[in-house]
Amino acid sequence: MSIHSVARNQSHLVWDNSIQPILRIKSGDTVKFDCLDASNGQITPEVTVESVASLVFSNLDQVNGPIFVEDAQPGDTLKVEVLSMKTADWGWSACIPGFGLLSDEFLEPALKIWKLNTKEGYAYFNEEKGIKIPLNPFAGEMGVAQKEKGPFSTIPPYNTGGNIDTKHVTAGATLYLPVEVEGALFSMGDGHAAQGDGGTAIETPIVAELRLSVLKDRPYTRTPHFKTPAINVSNEEYYCTTGIEPDLREASRAALRHMIQYLVQEYDLDPVEAYMLCSVAGDLRMHEVVDMPNYLVGMMMPSSIFSHRRS
Repeated sequence: MSIHSVARNQSHLVWDNSIQPILRIKSGDTVKFDCLDASNGQITPEVTVESVASLVFSNLDQVNGPIFVEDAQPGDTLKVEVLSMKTADWGWSACIPGFGLLSDEFLEPALKIWKLNTKEGYAYFNEEKGIKIPLNPFAGEMGVAQKEKGPFSTIPPYNTGGNIDTKHVTAGATLYLPVEVEGALFSMGDGHAAQGDGGTAIETPIVAELRLSVLKDRPYTRTPHFKTPAINVSNEEYYCTTGIEPDLREASRAALRHMIQYLVQEYDLDPVEAYMLCSVAGDLRMHEVVDMPNYLVGMMMPSSIFSHRRS
């Protein structure tokens, strides 16, 4: 099968089926993507927090493509095999005013520039305190064009993919997307070095290799489906805080808020540090959704990222 390349500047800022494809490939071909970070190059290792406050939001979350896959027709499924995913040696996380689960509580911009040890697969959140995050590279944005005329923002997820921000779609995983237009018009971007379930990430440029194939026998693919590589969480311990509310979002906010309070008290982090740590390392999970009127959502923090244990 052929191998194709997509350059950093071959990107677009909205989902729109009228955008002309940058290349055409056969089903089963491999495409190598070279993608800038989600800031579209506005944040670099040298910038300060002032750059967060001055971000041009209309330039965020660009995606590279689109790719026209021959034989892909509406009603088909695009099979996206993630062959490899490599980050840069740096990344960033930020509190961006107006964004995030607790955006009404964290009003000031904040920025953390990470040094990524890609050879050994980790990054220190705080080396002095021994808080170390394992790297798990993936692309937050993978999607195909919608049948409706655009433009549609790249910020949210859709039934056709987009900003799915799912940490399990890493190297070795397979993503399945419903095709709504001829050629599928696949695009991707928004590289992440690590992220918790439900959080935001260590943003970073990525180089990814994907194999794109058309499947004709999956009429049940109406939203993104995915198959993970083997996930090994053996011998991991977690500390979990919970939120119990009649609204799932409010239960999630409460669980996150309680974890921030725990990290501030037990690990001597300031609230902004704790908020960022939850985003890149903590997993939000629905634990109880059947006994009305309340939902129980947990924020699970892996103990292995800390050099010392707490009771």
